[in-house]
Amino acid sequence: MSGATAEVHHQHRDVAGGWLRPTVFGMMDGLVSNFALIAGVAGAGSTVSVRAVSLAGLAGLVGGAFSMAAGEYVSVASQNESAQAEVAVERREIRQNSAAEQAELAQIYVERGVEPALARRVAAQLSRDPDQALAIHVREELGMDAGALPSPWTAAGSSLLSFSLGALIPLLPYLFGAKALWLSAVLAFVALFSAGALTSRFTERGWLYSGIRQLVLGGLAAAVTFAVGHAFGAVVG
Repeated sequence: MSGATAEVHHQHRDVAGGWLRPTVFGMMDGLVSNFALIAGVAGAGSTVSVRAVSLAGLAGLVGGAFSMAAGEYVSVASQNESAQAEVAVERREIRQNSAAEQAELAQIYVERGVEPALARRVAAQLSRDPDQALAIHVREELGMDAGALPSPWTAAGSSLLSFSLGALIPLLPYLFGAKALWLSAVLAFVALFSAGALTSRFTERGWLYSGIRQLVLGGLAAAVTFAVGHAFGAVVG
């Protein structure tokens, strides 16, 4: 038909990010923190051996990865427990005050523009199934899906692996016998820019801006710790 309007197709960014977002940012956290640690220890100068720098970097990797994993597990588990407690409250209300809950659901639809009579009929029909009624109340009132809560073990494992990967990058040259910080810095800077560029898929920023921003921020963190290590090394020495 000549007068028909063409159907418009469009795509949205992955705003939730799935596990890509926490993986990218977990890797970035490990990269920045461990490179800063390595730079700080190496900044002490010749008084610090390559073995000491390697041990510091390895300790930063292991300690940071397990700290991140534990923190993510506790955070997600606590969030789930809080959500489940609220679901239990809603389930009890539906069981004990079904008429009031049905009226509340109807009012929600009225506030969204549904005519009152139609809203009451819809609420009455949906409330015939207690499980469906509970799912709808939880979604409408709490803004969540009680059957799709995140796994704390998945969050912990993702954080542990991504942090470890990021923290390993600046440590690699020392594990292979390198004695100069600049080799670690080159790897870290390339990874910082790449990780920053990858985060642009979650934002309106271009990949170049995001990459340079992360490179500058990570470089500043390393520069500060290097300066502190250098000053401390000079004092001790």
